[in-house]
Amino acid sequence: MFHEFYFLCCLLTIPAAQAEILLTKAENSRLVLQIDNAKLAADDFRTKYETELGMRQLVEADTNSLRRTLDELTLCKADLEMQVESLKEELMCLKKNHEEEVNTLRCQLGDRLNVEVDAAPPVDLNKILDEMRCQYEALVENNRRDVEAWFNTQTEELNQQVVSSSEQLQCCQTELIELRRNVNALEIELQAQHSMRNSLESTLAETEARYSSQLAQMQCLITNVESQLAEIRCDLERQNQEYQVLLDVKARLESEIATYRRLLEGEDCRLPAHPCATECKPAIRVPHISSVPCAPTVPCAPAAQLSTQIRTITEEIRDGKVISSRERVQPL
Repeated sequence: MFHEFYFLCCLLTIPAAQAEILLTKAENSRLVLQIDNAKLAADDFRTKYETELGMRQLVEADTNSLRRTLDELTLCKADLEMQVESLKEELMCLKKNHEEEVNTLRCQLGDRLNVEVDAAPPVDLNKILDEMRCQYEALVENNRRDVEAWFNTQTEELNQQVVSSSEQLQCCQTELIELRRNVNALEIELQAQHSMRNSLESTLAETEARYSSQLAQMQCLITNVESQLAEIRCDLERQNQEYQVLLDVKARLESEIATYRRLLEGEDCRLPAHPCATECKPAIRVPHISSVPCAPTVPCAPAAQLSTQIRTITEEIRDGKVISSRERVQPL
């Protein structure tokens, strides 16, 4: 009875364990989906990071090229200033040589020759050089201002892009760290769920094996009990048949005993006063019952009386063999 109750409890526990296994499988599927989504998001952020890194490298390359251009312009300005200085020195030398030649010619000619020449007014080379220098300086200054303005504009734009890229990179790194943390947590949870699932599966297998062995034992026990019950039923049927046979025998014996008793009572009534020449009748055989006279077949004494006994022999027969035999003597 206890085994049946325990078996029923185990049968009721198995559906709950199966439902828990199904829930664990669904949770594992959900975690795998979340991990895949996190990996896709991490791949997207990695792609964005690589794109921003490429843009930053391009901006740095442009900045370096602009710096090289500025250096070249600075060198060109220095060369032009050196050329202007050399031209100034050459002009001073020419002026000095011209004055010396004029003075020499004046000294040679003296007052002997007074020549008036209507010539064009002299050209002021200093003024022309100053104008050229001013024009070059203005052009260089304009170019320098334009280049500086363009450089400053490009630098500001690049700085803004670098700042925005740095902020985006910082955000991406923060999100990437958070995603890695989430992925690690999800992997740990997934491993825990796998361990729980494996333990539940092993527990379920052990429970099924134990219940199968118990079920086999109970089935063997039920089979043995059924075979014993069948044997008991056969024994009961056989005993019932034997009981019916014995009842029939008992009824026949009782009827025969009553008949013999009536016969004996009738003979006692018919006996003479001195029954010396009377002989007793031989015993009549019946199944398992024999009635014999108490004295031999000889003439009785004058004062003797006739007595009768009933001898009952009971035999137990099984499969055609006599198992036990009992004998009982009962006086009438």
